[in-house]
Formats: sequence, C-alpha cells, structure tokens
Amino acid sequence: MFSLRLRPLMAFLAVAALLVFVTVEVIAAPRMNSGSRGNRTFSAPPPTATSPKAATPIERSMTQPGTSIARPTTPASQPGGLFNRPGLLGGLAAGFLGAGLIGLLLGNGFLGGLAGITSFLGLLLQVGLVAIVATLAWRWWQRRSQPASAFAGGPAMRDMAVNDARPRASFGGSIPDAPINIKPEDFDEFERTLGEVQTAYSNEDLGALRLRVTPEMLSYYAEELAANASRGVMNKITDVKLLQGDLAEAWREGDDDYATVATRYQQIDKVLDRVSGRLVEGSDIPDEGVEYWTFRRASGGPWLVSAIQQTN
Repeated sequence: MFSLRLRPLMAFLAVAALLVFVTVEVIAAPRMNSGSRGNRTFSAPPPTATSPKAATPIERSMTQPGTSIARPTTPASQPGGLFNRPGLLGGLAAGFLGAGLIGLLLGNGFLGGLAGITSFLGLLLQVGLVAIVATLAWRWWQRRSQPASAFAGGPAMRDMAVNDARPRASFGGSIPDAPINIKPEDFDEFERTLGEVQTAYSNEDLGALRLRVTPEMLSYYAEELAANASRGVMNKITDVKLLQGDLAEAWREGDDDYATVATRYQQIDKVLDRVSGRLVEGSDIPDEGVEYWTFRRASGGPWLVSAIQQTN
C-alpha cells in the first residue's frame, strides 16, 4: 500500500528531473571563454572598474601556448663551423690549422710548420694560441647555436630602427607587443559591434557575424547555432544596451592591434521552441552580464571580435 502511494510521487520526480535536464541543455546566450588574444591569449587581462573580478581563462583557442618565431637553419650545402666560414677569418684559421698539423707530423711541435720554434717559449706560444683559437671557436659556435630572430640582419631591422611602431623579435622568443592608444571613436565601434554581434547571433545570421568577428570566433558561433537547431530551439536576444565599459589593455603585435575591454551590459535573453515559439527559458525582464571582449584590427581594417571571456 505504501509503495502504491509513492508511485505518483516518483513519477512527478522523474518528470521534474527531465525538465531540469532539458533546461540545462538549452542554456541561453553562449557564455564563451574562447578565442585568441595574440601573445596574451593565455594571460588574464587586468581587472578594471567595470569588472573588478578577473577573467576566466580561455578554454578554446586556435592559438597554441608557447608559440615562438621559427629560427632559421644553416643550409646543408654550407656546413657551419669556424673553419668553414668564408672570408679572412676562415682562411687564416684554416691555414693556421694546416701549418700546425704539418709541424706536429714532422715532430717540430704545433708551431713547427710555421716558424720551426722548438724552445720552451714556443711551447708556451703553442698552448696560448690553441687556447685563444679554441675560445673563439667555442664562443662563435655558441652564438650560432642560439635561436636567431626572424628579422636579424635583414632590411626589416633597419626599418624597425626608424619606425618603433613595428615590434622587434627577441632572441628565442615571440614577437613582443607594444602598447597603443585607443581613441573615442574606437570605443564607439566597440559598443556598436557588441550590439551587432548579439543581434546577428539572435537572428542566426552567419553572414552578418562574418563581418564582425574573426574566422575563429565565427566557427564557435556556428557551433552554438547548430547545437540550438539540433535541440529544436532558438536563442533570441533583444534590447542590448551597454551599461558600462572600460579598457583593460591594448597593444600591437606586428601589423595587428588588440584591445581587451571589460563590458557590463543588459539584454533580454530568451530561448524559444523553434516550431511553436513557446518560451523554454528566460523572460522579458532584462538581465545583466559582465564579460571581457577582445577586439583585433588588421592594419587599416575594422575592429573584429577575436575573444570573449567570462568573469570569475
């Protein structure tokens, strides 16, 4: 009798659990921690007045950690080494070695082939010269073995000496970044792009998104839209309004400019059934969100969204 009374309760709990599962599966607007911030992809942007909390680390990115400039290699047809160097130093070194070996073979010491010196003073000179040559060869080999800048010795090095806007690669590291100034019109573009991206996502308009986000971010948005379609829902975002925003950091890498801004905005965020239009999640009451948006701009081009991060 007791078990019969529990059956309706168990059925109710089963239905409630199913509804909770469906609710979890149809989360509203995507809460991304994805994209690329150039050399700073895996370092958190500094907190700001808009977002005192730190940004959540990026979880998905096409940028690989530890990426550095490829080092040039010595061509196989021109083996390295002190005695293979062209020019005066290589010739003198090769001649010195040949004469020294002849002297050794004749029993006259390392310098015997050069001057026939057999005295104790000659021995000291032998040791000293060998030590000097060995030290020079070792230091030269160490310099040759170090990672070299991709720009070393080329015309770009002279250009960078005149124009500091283009950063210079350091030995063994990636291209360093340089701070840049963000103008009021840039902030206007950030605000406008934020609203346009949310609207394009709400309209499931990949063409409009393509004009406002990087190809990498476009792929993430496309995945979200495909997942919504497979669940039979659509995410409608309306009345997007920026409440507060400020710059976290801005820098230049090569020909690209980056700017990460903390944004606090409100929007009406609803998940609807794709067929019936029934409300699955959300409401008509605006909710607020705080996120870090990173924008990237190629030389002379528009700002594109390249990364979005939540706050802790």
